[in-house]
Amino acid sequence: MSMPEMQPVSSSNIAAIGYDAERQMVYVQFLNGSTYAYKGVPEHEFENLRTAPSVGSYLNRCYKNVYPYERA
Repeated sequence: MSMPEMQPVSSSNIAAIGYDAERQMVYVQFLNGSTYAYKGVPEHEFENLRTAPSVGSYLNRCYKNVYPYERA
């Protein structure tokens, strides 16, 4: 599974995020080196994450219990 281009973000625990529009998957790379893939995420929701004042808070609030995810 190839990951999309990752965009660095300013966050206390997230290093970068990326979006695969074809598969509607958001990839989140944490500073500790782990990467998770969130499934079934519409593109506008990735944009919301990308532009959120706090990427980590937004991820916790709007992704964690909404979209299924797995370690990538």
